[in-house]
Amino acid sequence: MSSPTGAHGEADATKQENEQQPQSTASTDATLNARAKSSNGAKSQGPKKWLIALIAVIAAVAVIVAIAVTRGKNDDANTSGVTKADTVTIGLKLAPVSLDIRHQSGSAIEQVLIGNVYEALLSRDSDNKVQPGLAKSWDISKDGKTYTFHLNQNMTFSNGDKLDADDVAWSINQLKEKQYYNANQVASLDKAEAVDANTVKLTLSTPDSNLLWYLTGRPGLVFDKNAKYNAKTEAVGSGPYTVESFDSASKMVLKANPKYWGTAHKPATQNVVIRFLTDDNAAVNALKSGDVDVLSPVNATLAKSLDASTYTVSAADGSDKFVLAFNCTNAKLKDKRVRQAIRYAINHKEIIASRGNVDYALGGPVPSVDPGYEDLTGLYPYNVDKAKELMKEAGYTTDKPLRLTLTYANTYGTELGDQLKSQLAKIGIDLKIDYVEFSTWLQNVHANGNYELSLVDHAESHDFYKWTTPEYYYHYDNRNVQALYAKALAATDEKESDEYLKQAAKTVSEDAPADWLFGYRVTVAYNKGIKGFPDKLSQTVLPLWQISKAE
Repeated sequence: MSSPTGAHGEADATKQENEQQPQSTASTDATLNARAKSSNGAKSQGPKKWLIALIAVIAAVAVIVAIAVTRGKNDDANTSGVTKADTVTIGLKLAPVSLDIRHQSGSAIEQVLIGNVYEALLSRDSDNKVQPGLAKSWDISKDGKTYTFHLNQNMTFSNGDKLDADDVAWSINQLKEKQYYNANQVASLDKAEAVDANTVKLTLSTPDSNLLWYLTGRPGLVFDKNAKYNAKTEAVGSGPYTVESFDSASKMVLKANPKYWGTAHKPATQNVVIRFLTDDNAAVNALKSGDVDVLSPVNATLAKSLDASTYTVSAADGSDKFVLAFNCTNAKLKDKRVRQAIRYAINHKEIIASRGNVDYALGGPVPSVDPGYEDLTGLYPYNVDKAKELMKEAGYTTDKPLRLTLTYANTYGTELGDQLKSQLAKIGIDLKIDYVEFSTWLQNVHANGNYELSLVDHAESHDFYKWTTPEYYYHYDNRNVQALYAKALAATDEKESDEYLKQAAKTVSEDAPADWLFGYRVTVAYNKGIKGFPDKLSQTVLPLWQISKAE
């Protein structure tokens, strides 16, 4: 969540320069849908005279021999004492476009860099809870406007530079001043100050109960202000790993940071290779052949082909919410009875079953891993008769249907649209499906709010604020919800904040500005020799330091 007037990072989900091709999944997070690809075609060479050709062959052989000798020496130097267990290879679906985490949008870059290469003031565990990070402890004033963080001592960046309170304060102030990505999340933060070398004070204009959680992400990242490097292709952080190489079209190689200051997150594995595998079948074949040790995510249907004696397969709730949004300013959808009828008419069990029965039913705007969650699926149970009654009250029947258009990105495929069209036809709604490119969806729906019904995966955690921002593409405006959310932010007691969020979420669900088709559950698979891979939230929190492989 963010301040009620703030806009989350995905509101800036415009494509970056040289951004990639659409992938098989889409979210409001721009980089979940694209990949930078390049191909260098070799130019054909004209015919050469025999002497030139012979010289070329001799030179080529010499080069090959030299490379072989050099490689052998390097291999001896680099692999002395190294066993197969010193490298873990992980297959991910999404690749970051660049390594510039201050400017580049998307969760893909956060997944691989935060906590591994760059560290934040605080960290987050696989239960989505705040934990110590660069700060070992913190104090909060009674009015919730002053946060004092006590840092670990003797911290360093990967280049050997010292990391202290000056770096922390500078990084956070730079985020605010230059409005780096997700700066809006800490809109209530006035300034950061280094009290002494090991103490940082943050001053807020208004209380924000989400601040600690946000400081586990980009707003809390600490950078070396004296380091000179190309942030798009290189990284200088304080984490347990360094970036050895990066190619967004194929893989990233990480190596244990020899200058890592910490002990709690000391790497269990010296080398981590991350391969970017967009094709589901190719990914599963790579796991079976041993080219990768882990797949996150893995196609739930294809995962059934994996031998249970060799692989561990699991699925866990995440923050992804597949939202069927109703444009609340649309003349047809202003009628609450129509919105309610749509919710009663949707057979969520059928939709989830068609996806392999992995996802979970979600009856409201807060996913199970976030504060303020409660099971709201009972508010609108599947009831075609009730839906028909509401449609009749609104003036529509199967003989006199209401015509609506559902606009969504073609990266999701056609099955969801076909199912919704079939289910809503039973209550007198003639649903037209408009499949568009994701870039078109971003512009027409997300940016301009020009739609009737829309469908997208909202992957972000702590994003309830969208329902309190009438300018957001939902166009939902409920003063009571806004007031409850403001109280949740201002509350200095976690339980009190949670209760306000629950009230707000229930009010939103009852108002039916959308239907939450399901909560997406991420399925992961890995060889049973792998230890320490997180079964939960691996798409957003991927602590590589704890992963190891048996010899």
